[in-house]
Order: sequence, then structure tokens, then C-alpha cells
Amino acid sequence: MDNNEGGPFGAVIVNQAGEIIGEGNNQVTSTNDPTAHAEIVAIRNACAAINNFQLTGCTIYTSCEPCPMCLAAIYWARPDRIVYACSRKDAANIGFDDDYIYKEIPLSIEQRAIPTNQLCRDEALSVFKHWQQKVDKVDY
Repeated sequence: MDNNEGGPFGAVIVNQAGEIIGEGNNQVTSTNDPTAHAEIVAIRNACAAINNFQLTGCTIYTSCEPCPMCLAAIYWARPDRIVYACSRKDAANIGFDDDYIYKEIPLSIEQRAIPTNQLCRDEALSVFKHWQQKVDKVDY
């Protein structure tokens, strides 16, 4: 944060032995990457360190309750536990829109702030069917 890499967020991922296997700080503004949240950076680093896309047996410690994007990434990575310090309300109080996004998610697609349309479903389903029949896929 003091190096102007991004906002006031940090995260570490610890394995069962208590060793830090991944760390991350928010790098959104320095990388021009809206997905470069601390938790995402930590997950990428931890997965690279252990050469696995799953963080089973690990705990992620984060300075703030994860935003919806980070929470989804954490669920995909499957650690055993999340520990956080500040809440999403605390983040909203200093100008971050995590709470706003949490409120958007349960709305119907028609009610959300960003217009969303479905298109080319049949063409896309053919790729899904191909995946379903693929014998050498790696399940995740």
C-alpha cells in the first residue's frame, strides 16, 4: 500500500505445517488488473508453490472479509478455512464497493446494475457436451 501498488489489503496462505506457502497484497492499481486482489495474488502464489490448483489443508488469512470475486476464488481453491480481520462494511466505510457487489449478486439478472444478456447458448452447449465426453480431462 505504501509503495502505491494498490489498496490496503493483504493475505497469506498457510499449510497444515503452519508454513506460509503464498502471500499477496492488493496490486490492482500498479498492474491495472482489477482481479489483482490480495487473496487472488496469494492463491496464485500458493498454488504455484505447491504445484497444485487445490489448497486443501490450508488456511487463508486475509486483512478483510473477501469480496465476492475473492470468495469465489477461495471456494474454487478449496482451503480448509478463511480467517479475516476487517468486515466488508469496514471496507465500504473507506470507499471500497465489496458490499455493493454482495447486494447485486442475489438480484435477478434483470435487476442488476450492469445489463446482461444471454446469447449463442446452443453453440456454447456443444463445447460443454464435448467437455462432458472428454476422457482425459482433469476434474476440478
